[in-house]
Amino acid sequence: MTAPITLGDSLDMTAAGPLHKELLSRRGKPVTLDASQVRRVGGQCLQVLLSAQATWAADGADFQIVDPSTEFADGLALMGAAHLAPAAAPSPVQD
Repeated sequence: MTAPITLGDSLDMTAAGPLHKELLSRRGKPVTLDASQVRRVGGQCLQVLLSAQATWAADGADFQIVDPSTEFADGLALMGAAHLAPAAAPSPVQD
């Protein structure tokens, strides 16, 4: 089994290219992403993750995101992509 990819604390525009490259190097193999350290999710990295999920599904390979931080789960939910990490429940909205 391949070691998980640990996502950085800020999945911003500058992280999108390296994340894409890392994922591409593992195409066709099961991949696990550890999202426990993520504090911020940007649109560019979200696009990379959505594309990777679709690619792995088309290839019939396992793709999963594990241990999502609250900030990661909240960011995905805010951008309508909570399905990327279904085990994560976004925190309740405070009034």
